[in-house]
Amino acid sequence: MKTLLLKKDEVSRLISVTEVIAAVGEAYKAFSSDQVEQPDYMGIDLPSPRGEIDFKLGYYKANEIISMKASSGGFIDNPTAHGVPNGMATIFLFDARSGALICVMDGSLILGLRTGASGAVSVKALARKNATTVASIGTGNQARMQIRSINEIMKIEEIHAWDSNSDTLFKYKTDIESELGIPVIMANSKKEAVEQADILVTTTRGKGSLVEAGWVRPGTHIVAIGTDQQGKQELDPEIFRNAKLVVDSMAQCTEKGETWHPLNKNIITKDDIHGEIGEILLGRKPGRESDDEITIFDSTGMAIQDNTTASKIYHNAIANNVGTFFQFFEQ
Repeated sequence: MKTLLLKKDEVSRLISVTEVIAAVGEAYKAFSSDQVEQPDYMGIDLPSPRGEIDFKLGYYKANEIISMKASSGGFIDNPTAHGVPNGMATIFLFDARSGALICVMDGSLILGLRTGASGAVSVKALARKNATTVASIGTGNQARMQIRSINEIMKIEEIHAWDSNSDTLFKYKTDIESELGIPVIMANSKKEAVEQADILVTTTRGKGSLVEAGWVRPGTHIVAIGTDQQGKQELDPEIFRNAKLVVDSMAQCTEKGETWHPLNKNIITKDDIHGEIGEILLGRKPGRESDDEITIFDSTGMAIQDNTTASKIYHNAIANNVGTFFQFFEQ
């Protein structure tokens, strides 16, 4: 048995946004069907100017693949000091029947793609059918991924964007308008952007409440992406008081996600959480039930998303003879 090596440019040729959205939907349904073994992920915060590194491990019984991803972010000096990106990811795939390493692939694209796809899956399940306007709080790489994915499943007519960095905001406007042809209005404040939203996407490394409850219109769907560790926060906990809350993982979101904050302040209890996104996709629980509901999708990111997405890439690589095999194990 040989191991397949897939570099970043190869990975980019082996998967489409539509395929990733399908893979992430499959992941959520598998997770809520007891088809997944997924230990708590581990994260290490390193002293500045370094950032964080996370490790996610998952086993999917249906495909007999174990995936392990190491991803880093926030290493702001990397390009100048070390000649590497400020965020990186590597994915290892193991054959669960033998324990053998079958693939090593660059995971930086997968991390962005599958996280972007998670927002799209939630929009399909929870946003109003007549939603047309997206507000983006944060305009970095993940904000772009969210828009690319959401744009696959609905027609976005307008984006209202805000970022603490005006140069980043302007580049986002230029890039999105050039790539997707969607008008981007640069908001003068977070409040100005949020008040226009049918769908609100937050993708910051927030350390405090960024979005206030009074700004959110009835009927808004919120895609909360940036909070995946304790200490991060993007939303005013009061938003949760009268919203329908859906999570990717009950265990993760109540401990490390945006959901932790209203729980900690006793604004909601665990019984107030509507359910996991997988339960809605499986038809076990309803999605949006009225046009006035405020819905929140708290996404902390799960190993099974990496598993289903990377497995699809691996099989596409085999089918299309892409990548380099090498002998890693000898009997």
